[in-house]
Amino acid sequence: MSYDRYLSICFPLQYSSRMSPERTALLTAGTWLYPCCAMFVSLALISPLKLCGNQINKVYCDMYSVVKLACSDTTFINIYGLMATFSTIVVALLLIVFTYIKILMVCFSGSKQTRQKAVNTCTPHLASILNFSFGGSFETSQSRFNMSYLPSLLRVFLSLYFLTVQPLFNPVMYGLKLTKIRNVCKNLI
Repeated sequence: MSYDRYLSICFPLQYSSRMSPERTALLTAGTWLYPCCAMFVSLALISPLKLCGNQINKVYCDMYSVVKLACSDTTFINIYGLMATFSTIVVALLLIVFTYIKILMVCFSGSKQTRQKAVNTCTPHLASILNFSFGGSFETSQSRFNMSYLPSLLRVFLSLYFLTVQPLFNPVMYGLKLTKIRNVCKNLI
């Protein structure tokens, strides 16, 4: 999404040649193939593990919680998990932030109307990706590090944040851009 906006704003005359149907198909395939491959590798690594327990202290079951139940050495799986998480969250976030910095640099060199349009267009996506990154980073930290020093209520809230707030945030963020929805929300408040 950020790459598409980057091309359309920074290279408007070259957009159709740079964002060809083939390129679009390739980008779409990449966004589906990477997580599918990462999950397949994770399942292949975790499936043969012998488990020493059957109780997970979370609201839901994730792969690292299963790895923590293993009786055998899981160093390789831990390293793979951290690398996969890092590449999913941090690398993607850096690429998105880079493209938005470029977009904003181009837009802020233009008129006030151009700046306002750029901010209105980019804000929901940036807020959405920051929301995802925050939730994902906390969930990773909570499962991999000792968080017992945090109040239990805060840990529960932040773990539920990943399950509840994130899925609700995107429709609200993008929906508030629509005038009719915004007006209904104003009338309700």
